[in-house]
Amino acid sequence: MSRLLKPLKWYKKLATEKGRLEAGAFLVEGDRAIKQIVDGHPDEIIEIVTMEELPALYRDYPVRQLTDSQFRSICNTKTPQGAMAIVRMPQDMYSSYLPENTGARVLLLEDVQDPGNVGTLIRTAAAFNYSGVILTEKCADPLAPKCVQATAGAVLAVWLRRTARYLELVEALRKSGYTLVAADLNGEGDPSALQKGDKLLLALGSEASGLSQPLLNAADLRFKITIAREKAESLNVAACGAICMYLSSLEC
Repeated sequence: MSRLLKPLKWYKKLATEKGRLEAGAFLVEGDRAIKQIVDGHPDEIIEIVTMEELPALYRDYPVRQLTDSQFRSICNTKTPQGAMAIVRMPQDMYSSYLPENTGARVLLLEDVQDPGNVGTLIRTAAAFNYSGVILTEKCADPLAPKCVQATAGAVLAVWLRRTARYLELVEALRKSGYTLVAADLNGEGDPSALQKGDKLLLALGSEASGLSQPLLNAADLRFKITIAREKAESLNVAACGAICMYLSSLEC
């Protein structure tokens, strides 16, 4: 019996948050990003959509072949990379409950709205062995196409929570022994602040306004990266996050 094919507009709707929530799925484009999903979370792939001959690693999945024009009509990148995967949405991503195992390091993003920055920060968190990322509702959706593209397939490598009740999660983590370190222009420039305690919650805010006062008030430590401000006023939040996460990974 042949598979019932979805209309092309179903795939196009996955570019929207509403469409992803209705489908319980999101898109991952490009062979390298898809391979990352296959290597780490092979059971989360629902379908592969392609306009060319597939590598052997995709042969265990349902495949839909499209013409060049059909594929381009549902692709979100300017230069289609030949294949895309339909992937299950992470469980509890939009809930206000922490996972049972939160891990030793968690990243918090408060109102970081640029999808490229959010995706890059998730990828960096995975690279430096952070277990999860908490995002506020005003953050870019990590499953939006530009975010997923910036993660380079690492979007499922950490647990995700995107919620308006993020301060409740912060408090719950602090009560369970996490040190909340806030990246703050008025903080201290001592890297050891990122290496205190066995459990770390690193908070980064938007480039425009930084972290909110409630979050700064809750912080156990405030840390700043010392730069030549006469040459550059500030760092991009993704660059700041990469430096902080690297420093936090160093041995004390």
